[in-house]
Amino acid sequence: MSANVLAPPATGSTRSPALITATLAGCGVICSFMQTLMVPLVPELPRLLSTSPSNASWIVTATLLAGAVFTPISGRLGDIFGKKRVALVLLGAILVGSLLAAVTTTLIPMIVGRAFQGAGLGMISLGIGMLRDTIPPERLGRSVALMSSTLGVGAAVGMPLSAFATQHYNWHMLFWMSGALSVLGAGALWVIVPAGPRHRDMRFDVAGALGLAVGLTGLLLAVSKGSDWGWAAAPTLVCALGGPLVLVVWGRYQWRSRSPLVDLRVSIRRPVLLTNLASIAVGFGLFASSVVLPQLLEMPAVTGVGLGQSMVVASVCMVPTGLIMMAVSPFAARVSEARGPAPV
Repeated sequence: MSANVLAPPATGSTRSPALITATLAGCGVICSFMQTLMVPLVPELPRLLSTSPSNASWIVTATLLAGAVFTPISGRLGDIFGKKRVALVLLGAILVGSLLAAVTTTLIPMIVGRAFQGAGLGMISLGIGMLRDTIPPERLGRSVALMSSTLGVGAAVGMPLSAFATQHYNWHMLFWMSGALSVLGAGALWVIVPAGPRHRDMRFDVAGALGLAVGLTGLLLAVSKGSDWGWAAAPTLVCALGGPLVLVVWGRYQWRSRSPLVDLRVSIRRPVLLTNLASIAVGFGLFASSVVLPQLLEMPAVTGVGLGQSMVVASVCMVPTGLIMMAVSPFAARVSEARGPAPV
């Protein structure tokens, strides 16, 4: 892993490495903002969309599911067609999703729009790849650390902006704002970041992409809708059993494929496997705090568990997480270069 990160850029660039890093990090912040765009509104979504709380939760779940599916897909498409081109498509998907969500007040179009926005989360991994193609080796570690930190920075710092717009304006303003940000990010990316290499001899694994999407969707449907459908009801059991079964078949297919969407042979190597498991644990804790803490802060104090704070105050309480993450990431990169990643 470290050998790949520190490898020399595949293509040279006359543009400032700092400017390229800032542009890609800015696009990463815009895309990661989509994770928590609606979090301040979670308690109000059932009323705003005239639906049940479990249905409304899919406004957040659809974004994360799309991000989980499209991150490996966008990475492979970036290798085939060029990372910059695919990154522009992902920012375009955020724009399409934002426009769709901005003009609807019903559940299904809102979920579809939020899924389009979630596809943009693949921009983080693409951005790291573009840094590797364009940044000198001696600056690459710190640039990658900053790009990685945007996954949490955008989620934490964007929440007060989202809460302020919701509290003082119509909540659809959030989507007009996210659409405008995606246009600005795409424009900066188009002008500043050079195009990287392409590998047209690679094949895209369509079956692998569909299997991953179906398996994850079934599993999440069982978890989120089980209480509504009934935990022993046929739809819940079909999703609860079918989702993992599809993922098992998908794993066997990926193992045997000559051009897999996810190379499981690499993924099960001890350093990679343990790193991924640790990342999942840390990521779960980080995102759980982003979703749960604002709800606890906003719940009325009379419930015995809430603190009765406003939407803006609850979101401001999350800002230090993003600021500390951005401050620590370059320091962590320097220590990693000197001592290795494990101590960090």
